[in-house]
Formats: sequence, C-alpha cells, structure tokens
Amino acid sequence: MKSWTKGVVTLLLISSQAAFAGTVKTVASFSVLADIVKQVGGEHVEVASLVGPGGDPHTFEPTPQDSVLLKGSDVVFVSGLGLEGWMERLVQASGYQGKVIVASEGISTRKMDEDGEIITDPHAWNSAKNGEQYARNVMEALIDASPEDADYFRQHGQAYINKLEKLNRWAKKSFAGIPQEKRKVLTSHDAFGYFGQEYGVEFLSPVGFSTESEASANQVAKLIQQIKQRGIQAYFIENQTDPRLVEQIAKATGAKAGGELYPESLTESDGEAATYIDAFTHNVNIMLDSMK
Repeated sequence: MKSWTKGVVTLLLISSQAAFAGTVKTVASFSVLADIVKQVGGEHVEVASLVGPGGDPHTFEPTPQDSVLLKGSDVVFVSGLGLEGWMERLVQASGYQGKVIVASEGISTRKMDEDGEIITDPHAWNSAKNGEQYARNVMEALIDASPEDADYFRQHGQAYINKLEKLNRWAKKSFAGIPQEKRKVLTSHDAFGYFGQEYGVEFLSPVGFSTESEASANQVAKLIQQIKQRGIQAYFIENQTDPRLVEQIAKATGAKAGGELYPESLTESDGEAATYIDAFTHNVNIMLDSMK
C-alpha cells in the first residue's frame, strides 16, 4: 500500500512540474537565428525556422503554410536591420497578434553607400560579439513570454552567452596572430562586414549586402584590379549563393579556392555547420588556413 501511495505522489509531482514548466512556441526568420533561440530556450521552446538550412533569407518567398505557422506561435524572432524585407507582409497576412522580437536590438550597425543610397548592413550575427547580444535579446524575450521559466532561461541563456564570449576571444586571438597584410578575403557578397570589423579582416565582394544585388561589368573589372593590387590569395564561395561570378573573378586574378563559408545559412543537422557556433568556428578556421 505504501509503495502504491508513493507511486501516486511521484506521478502527481511529475504532473505538477510538467504543468508548471511551459513550452514557448517560437518562429525564427532564418536558420542561424532559429539555432540561437534553440540554444537559449532549450527544452522549454519549440523552434521553427521560416528559411530552412541552405536557404537565402534575402530572396525567401513565404508560403501560405508559413502564415499558419506564424499565427500558431507565441513569439516571432527576426534579425532585423532590413534582412527580412518579406516579414512585415507575412505577419499581416497571417493575422499573428503577438510580439515580433528584433534580435539585433542594441547592436551598433554598419552602413555603406550603394549607388548613392545609404544601406544598413543586416549581417550583424557574423561577429560572435554581436551573437552575444542576439542571445541576450532572445533570453529576455523568452523570459517575458514565460515568466515561470525565467530561472531556466537565465541559466541556459547565460551558459550559451559564455560560450559565445569564449568563441569571440578565440577568434580575436587567432586573427591577431596573422600579419595584417594577409588578412584579406574574396567572398560572393558583402556579408562579413561585422566580422571584418571585429577581427581585423578585409573582405572584397562583387555585390553588396543583398544576394539580390547584381554587379555591373565595370564593378567586376574594378574589383579584379583591387584584388591584384592588394594581393588577395584566396576566394570563398557561400553555401547559399551562386558561385559562378566569384569563380570568374578568381580565375582572372589567380586567387585559389579557400572553401565554403556559411555567413547566413546553416547546414542540415548532419552537416559541418549545423549550429551557429559550428558555422562561426568553421568560417574562422578555413579563413585562417587560407592566410597561413
């Protein structure tokens, strides 16, 4: 009889704990941000990514199923800074009434002049230092959405932020060991501005902040000249972009293939860049290899 009573008490305790511990249904705009939400939220979040692994957040076109996904969620996360030009229309179409959290809030932004227009660089997460701020904003949003799980989110979130702090220190130290004149890279589009600013690396690319941009023949000729003048040795393709233009430029300059970068899209779970930390670590390592 005692063991039966004990079993009932145990079941009641488990049930009350399950009822107390909530699950926040979240939608993130793209795979990098979805992973940050997952790492901070742990077992107390469900995370769906609108732009999946290998997808391009610049050119994404939402479907009716995405509207359904949004409407059923508790919190929607975007990176902001102009990355998700399609999100406002999607939110309106879905009838979603909850909060849209801008994960880049509080970050000091970069700007550039594209054909006389001043544009904000949306790729803030490519600096691990900024990744820490993304994680803090996600953590606060999850605490706000589910106050009963505040302690869990703080503990989980801070542990993840600590990992990103360590990652940032490692990247800074690693690039500091490379002579400045060798810290130069050719990529498909201008996605590594924050990375370059944080770690002292110079990036050249044929197109601007968005993969939707197109380089003119004059721009390409000018870039080829710059690459030759600056002695850039390696070029990198990006997993979500067409590599043909950058390969054409590399052929004209003699730059060698350095590998594949993951600036704004993760791989599937069995790939080499399945998480934000994996992608950042991979990007740093293959750049360093090309510079040594």
